Amino acid sequence: MPHLSSIIWRTRHMLETSRLSATARSVRREHLTYLSPWKLRRLEKALREVLKEDVPGDVAEFGVALGGSAILLSKKANRHGRRFHGFDVFGMIPAPESAKDGQKAVERYKTIASGKSKGIGGDLYYGYRDNLYDEVCRSFTKYGVAVDGAMIRLHKGLFENTLPAAGIEKIAFAHIDCDWYDPVRYCLHSLADRISPGGIILIDDYHDYGGCRTATDEFLDARPDFAFEDGGNVVLRRIRLNG
Repeated sequence: MPHLSSIIWRTRHMLETSRLSATARSVRREHLTYLSPWKLRRLEKALREVLKEDVPGDVAEFGVALGGSAILLSKKANRHGRRFHGFDVFGMIPAPESAKDGQKAVERYKTIASGKSKGIGGDLYYGYRDNLYDEVCRSFTKYGVAVDGAMIRLHKGLFENTLPAAGIEKIAFAHIDCDWYDPVRYCLHSLADRISPGGIILIDDYHDYGGCRTATDEFLDARPDFAFEDGGNVVLRRIRLNG
């Protein structure tokens, strides 16, 4: 007989899934996103708030992987006349290099580098695929949001090389899903002044990897114009400071 906690978890999982948009449910079924129903629902809610408030700027994601959440973001951005930018190496994730990442990140990367990491539902892990960029582009086209280089752009390479060349002036919403201390820190500090007041940075790995948490906490200490809202994936909302 199933344990009560397992039944409660499955019931909650089904309920949260039913509250997602049709596109979010579809990208989960097709194994295009690692995000749980809880995280996807929070992502959709946060973006909806920003668009409803008409916060100026583009929509961006750092850490596209298989493209599921990027497809969600780009579809909603497109409907509101916003540009979408997706940033990724579209290959093997770079190793964690900071002492602030901690042992969990080191062990996780060892598994990835050894070729033993499992993909979603037993699929081939995305970092082992031969041409992930083209695969992601095909998924975008399938969902009616072709990567056209104008309204929808995918930037292949390290963030520190691709973000400066992307020509982004203002950002309304950014999703940071890049695990380790260095890339999270780079994204936060590089994006901060581009985030419009009322805009949101959504951090995926705050409760999963110590390096991401440390980079976020350090950023918040340095930037009192961002308010922290806890959750499975945390919200950093840019606020207007008096004076």
